[in-house]
Amino acid sequence: MSHSPRVAIVHGQLRAEERLLFAELDRRGIAYDRLDDRRFVLDLSTPAAWPYDVVLARSVAQQRTFHTVSVLEGLGIPVVNSSHVLERCNDKLRTSATLAAAGIPQPRLLVAFTPETALAAIEELGYPAVLKPPVGSWGRLLAKINDRDAAEALLEHKDTLGSFHHGTFYIQEYIEKRGRDIRAFVIDGETIAAIYRSSEHWITNTARGGQASNCPVTPAIEEICHATATAIGGGLLAIDLFEDAERGLLVNEVNATMEFRNSIATTGVDIPARIIDHVLDVARAGAVQSLSLVAHVA
Repeated sequence: MSHSPRVAIVHGQLRAEERLLFAELDRRGIAYDRLDDRRFVLDLSTPAAWPYDVVLARSVAQQRTFHTVSVLEGLGIPVVNSSHVLERCNDKLRTSATLAAAGIPQPRLLVAFTPETALAAIEELGYPAVLKPPVGSWGRLLAKINDRDAAEALLEHKDTLGSFHHGTFYIQEYIEKRGRDIRAFVIDGETIAAIYRSSEHWITNTARGGQASNCPVTPAIEEICHATATAIGGGLLAIDLFEDAERGLLVNEVNATMEFRNSIATTGVDIPARIIDHVLDVARAGAVQSLSLVAHVA
C-alpha cells in the first residue's frame, strides 16, 4: 500500500478500549475516522461515502455492528471482524454448533424450544445445570439451576416473557471451575495473551467482579485456541476456557468484540498495539487483492 491506510473505527458509547485504540493510532501518526453508529446513516447507493481501506467494528450493540459490517462488506471494504465471524460469535448456539462440527471440546449442551422439553433436558443433564440466553454478554441472564423447583420456575418465567431472547433454551452442563476460568486473546489465530478470571461466585466475568491475573499461554491453550479461531473464521477473538479435571480445556464461549483494558498490565502484552497491527495487515491484504484483480482484468 503506497499511501497511508484509510482507517475508520465504528463505535457506540465509548469505552476504555476504544480510547486505547484511538491513542495507538495517534501514536503511530495514522489518520482515522471515528464513526458513531448512533449518528450515521448507511446509504447503500453511495459507496464513495465510505472511502476506507479497513474498518474496525467496535460497537457493543451486536445488531448494529452486524448490520453495519454487512453493508460495508457489500461495498467491498475489509472489516474487522467480518460479518461471518460476528454471526457465529454473537449467537452462542451458532458458536457451539460450529465448535461441535470442528470436534473442539466444550461442555455438553442441550437445546430445547418449549418449557416441557427444556425441563426434560435439564433432568437428563442433571443438577446443577446452566441456562443461558443464546444472545447476550457480560454474564447477564445466566442462571445456575440447582433443582427441579428452580427449573420449573425459571422456565415458566422465560416462557411468559416470550421475547426472542427467551425462545430457545440453551442448557449447558455445569462445570466446577474451582474459582476461576481462562480468557485467551487471539489475533489471526495466535494466542497473544491470557488471563485467569477468579471469583468466589460461579460467574467469573470481570464485568461481574471477577479478578484478573496473568495466565501463561501453554501449548494446550495455544492449540485449542488456534483450532477454535480457525473454526470460527479468524480475526480478533476472546476465547473463554474452562479447566475440567478429567477432560482438560473446554471452550465455553467465543467473543468477537473483546474487552481488554484490565488485561494489558496484567499480561504485559500491548493488546491495543497488536490489534492495530492486525487491522493494518488486513488493509494491506485488501490493497494487494485489489491490485491483483485490476491486473487480472487488464
